[in-house]
Amino acid sequence: MPLPSPLSALRDRLDGLDRWLAPLGLRLLLAWEYFESGREKLRGMNWFDSVQADFPLPFRWLPSAVNWQAATWLELLGAACLLLGLATRTTAALLIGLTVVATATVHWPAEWNSLAVLAQGYAISDQGYGNFKLPVLFMAMLMPLLLRGAGRLSVDAWLARHRNGAVRPLC
Repeated sequence: MPLPSPLSALRDRLDGLDRWLAPLGLRLLLAWEYFESGREKLRGMNWFDSVQADFPLPFRWLPSAVNWQAATWLELLGAACLLLGLATRTTAALLIGLTVVATATVHWPAEWNSLAVLAQGYAISDQGYGNFKLPVLFMAMLMPLLLRGAGRLSVDAWLARHRNGAVRPLC
């Protein structure tokens, strides 16, 4: 039997770390970003009045103060859940929903008549074409957490191992 090459050994080792580190990296980065956004809202003034008419239904029917508080606390509590890896799939689904609403309300271009104009909104700075690059990236980063969960370094994994009093091995 031939000895494994250094590259295949490295690949095998990285494959073993995948379930530990990849979701953790996503969770930590997203937790920080949603925490920052929630903290800005918590410390700032409600500017949702200026965009309330742009909210999709049914959020348009709610008072802007309700939408403001819901967004603030979903971002703050969602960040905490992502950090811990607690209720990660539910949290990811809720944050994707929040991000879709934010994109439709604030980040999507007000007017566009071609894909070329729409593509100009895929930017970090708003120059009149929208600013939906970060929300799209956040949604793409939340998808693996929604579909695969928080990974092995999480409260979710710990709870799964200890469910019904039966401790399951980590591997």
